[in-house]
Amino acid sequence: MPRYEYRCRTCDDTFELSRPMAESAAPAACPSGHDDTVKLLSAVAVGGTSSAPAPASAGGGGGGGGCCGGGCCG
Repeated sequence: MPRYEYRCRTCDDTFELSRPMAESAAPAACPSGHDDTVKLLSAVAVGGTSSAPAPASAGGGGGGGGCCGGGCCG
């Protein structure tokens, strides 16, 4: 079940609730009992490494990048 983060406008407390996605916009009372809360936009951090190979250069000439890297300049 997804967790949503809320902030109380009365006491400025931040809290989380686990609830179904269909109820994510429903009002949520803070743990202190205040009803004036707002749902926060949570940022999702995605990290890690990729095992995919680097993309090939568009020039197709091999070697470095740009015109001079491919040997077409004199």
